[in-house]
Formats: sequence, structure tokens, C-alpha cells
Amino acid sequence: MSRSTLLAAGLSTFVALPALAGGVAEPAPAPVTVAPVPVMSTMDWTGPSVGAQLGYGDVSTSGAATLDGDDLLFGLRAYYDFDFGDYIVGGGLQYDTTDIALGNVTTVDSITRIGGRAGVDLGQNWLYGTAGWARAETSSAAVGDSDGWFAGVGYEVFVADNVTLGAELLYHDFNDFNLAGLEADATTAAVSVNFRF
Repeated sequence: MSRSTLLAAGLSTFVALPALAGGVAEPAPAPVTVAPVPVMSTMDWTGPSVGAQLGYGDVSTSGAATLDGDDLLFGLRAYYDFDFGDYIVGGGLQYDTTDIALGNVTTVDSITRIGGRAGVDLGQNWLYGTAGWARAETSSAAVGDSDGWFAGVGYEVFVADNVTLGAELLYHDFNDFNLAGLEADATTAAVSVNFRF
């Protein structure tokens, strides 16, 4: 066998070896990384809370006198709530001091509320509706004070293990003043910091 024949046979065998061995190996695919499923916070809203609130109030009267006024509100609040899993129910007390001047006739000095609230448990936060009894106190004996009612909506969210921030928008109706025929509507918006136990 000639040298050129041997060289040709050796070259063809060398070229064919990778094909016989399955060819050039494909690189292994990169491993698939699966992101962890986010864990929903399961904060327990059951228990008492106390807090402070800052807001703004707008009052208008009708009937015996037509007056308007608005000013800041500063207050305290205390609640007890029950967490039932999908929803939360509670009740409590709020007291706001203010100095809302109604013309030169009188000022609204404070608003007190006792009521309930109920809403949807969203884990770390909740949305709720609230309603109950309210009382407005004024600086004029002639105008007097009035019982009434309030209703509104609120939101509260955990920002630490036992601290929440809240916000409420409330409507009030008062029609029991000493001044016959006087009725008052009040709208308040407030934010709060609450400590839960």
C-alpha cells in the first residue's frame, strides 16, 4: 500500500471519528431559576390600639343660621378590633379638639365619636367602613352642643410589628343644638399613628 493511500485512509478515519462518537457535544442548557412565591403577610389585627390623629374639618350650618368654617383638628383614638381572617370588625372612641369659627356667632371646640367599623382584611392592611354616634361642642351657650351621627371610610396599614398608619374621611350630621332649627354638617379628613397591643 502506498504512502499516499495510507495517509488518505488515516485522514478519513480521523474525520469520521467525531461522527461515530455522536458528533460535537452540545453545551448543557443553563439551569432554570424559579423565583420564590411571595409570602402574604398574615398580620393579626385582633386586640386594642391607641393613637393620635391630625386632620382638617369643614363645618356648614343651615336653618336658623347659615354659617361656614374650617380649621385643623387634633385628636386621640382608641379601638378594639377582632380579626376573623377575611374580615375585621371593631369599635372605639375618638376625640378631636379644634377651633372652627362659624362667623362671629360661635366656634366648634370639639367633636367626639363612638362607633363601629368593619372591613376587608388584606393582610398587612385593611379597608373599612365606619359609623356611629357623634357629639359637637361649641363655645356659645346660646348655640349649645349637639348629638348627631357620623359615617365614613378608612384605611390602616402596618408599618412595624405594632405600629400602623391610618387615614379616614368622615361625614357628620348634627341637628340637636340649643338654637332651635340649627343644623350642621361637618366633613373631616384625618391621618393617624396607632400603637397596637
